[in-house]
Amino acid sequence: MEYIELIPVCAAVIFGLVLCLVPRKAFGKGKLALHLVSLAGMLVAAGLTVWAMNYGGHKCEHVYFELMKGIPIVFKVDSLGCIFAMVATICFILAILFSFKYIDGDNRYYGFMLFTYGALIGLDFAGNLVTMYLFFEMLTLLSFPLVLQTKTHESIMAALKYIFYSLTGAYMGLFAIYVLYQNTTTMTFVYGGTMDPVKMAENTTLILIASMAALIGFGVKAGMFPMHAWLPTAHPVAPAPASAVLSGVIVKGGVLCIIRVVYFIVGSANLAGTWVQTAWMILSLVTVFMGSLLAYREPVLKKRLAYSTVSQVSYILFGLSVFNKMAFEGAILHVIFHAFIKCALFLCAGAIIHETGKERVDELTGIGKKMPITTVLFTVASLGLIGIPPTGGFISKWYLAVGALNSTTAGVLKFVGPAVLLVSALLTAGYLLPVTVKGFFPGSDFDYEAKENKKHEAPMLMWVPIMILIILVVAGGLFPNVLKETLETLATVVVKGV
Repeated sequence: MEYIELIPVCAAVIFGLVLCLVPRKAFGKGKLALHLVSLAGMLVAAGLTVWAMNYGGHKCEHVYFELMKGIPIVFKVDSLGCIFAMVATICFILAILFSFKYIDGDNRYYGFMLFTYGALIGLDFAGNLVTMYLFFEMLTLLSFPLVLQTKTHESIMAALKYIFYSLTGAYMGLFAIYVLYQNTTTMTFVYGGTMDPVKMAENTTLILIASMAALIGFGVKAGMFPMHAWLPTAHPVAPAPASAVLSGVIVKGGVLCIIRVVYFIVGSANLAGTWVQTAWMILSLVTVFMGSLLAYREPVLKKRLAYSTVSQVSYILFGLSVFNKMAFEGAILHVIFHAFIKCALFLCAGAIIHETGKERVDELTGIGKKMPITTVLFTVASLGLIGIPPTGGFISKWYLAVGALNSTTAGVLKFVGPAVLLVSALLTAGYLLPVTVKGFFPGSDFDYEAKENKKHEAPMLMWVPIMILIILVVAGGLFPNVLKETLETLATVVVKGV
């Protein structure tokens, strides 16, 4: 049982290989066999992930492999990794269910969805910098085919842009790892950091530069300015369920890596009050405002949602950058709720495109009359992203704003941050709610009798996964105390009172 953290990863890879290597015709003429194998693979990997979280968190601390002399591969289950793994598991299961009506029997698509899930779980359970980096790179390479899925010229160029940006960011992260390796007592993740105090004093400038390189490098995956441009290009061209996990879950891989480097290796106390903290806060706030503004101006629905992801993920990065317990709790809450909300929004967009073929916002007038269930779900998800109670989005943004105001190391930016978050919330309302308003109140010139405007809701297998995500978002807003105790404990040990 010492390899328990690897079992769900191996299960996802094995089922992924079956789906990719077995010829499509072997699954029969229909889609049932393909869907059953895909769902079985996802559920087995998900069940083993939950098992690893429960068993590994109590009985198994580390698993070691020697990559080369002195550089071990380490796996470790902790509370932070479990949160990210649980969110990924829920979103991937629902996205695959949605795919059964959206994807036309492509076994390789389901194979790479499972590969990507396996890489995410490996990243979540990574116990040191080298292991984290290896799975971070695997995540990029295995999710690359999801962007390339449609094989159009646009998707090929978007996939190349995704891989170029991602690898550039990964190499910046690798440079940071080289430097930090020389100045730490261990590469294994430890609450509060592992920097050697003597070397920290001697090499302060170099360590700060490496920390900034890690923030920008791993921030590429999270869509942080100035390396954000791949996200609004790549996410819209992928199939909607793949876009859902790309925007809702895979971008959080960059967030997790930043948390690991800042809070588990360098230590927030060593960065508090430095130019690195100031630069990080400024970049995250610029990204929040810029992403919202670009989303407001974007006419294509999926691309609008992708720009929204650029903005919303930097809410999380801002909360992490102020080095405050409450803001850290808000950041982790936003990891959870943003994943569910953004998955729901992309799946709603996919359902609309699947049923109507319409991709632009100005073409969705009257969509509430044609697809009322999908539009209602889109509306509730939008309210969550804006931060309207009683959704979970309100809870996370409240913690982020109050935590920033209570920060002792953020300087004047602790006041600028909540103001930018408020402006961004208004812009979010401006680019999401018009879909609802024009959808349900199309105006007197709308032809209710036209054939293309007749009611034609998405299949149940499409809107049920979206409804489950919405229920989770609303339940999180109504019963936030369910997560509060776990997050308070986690924030206390991670932030160390900074």
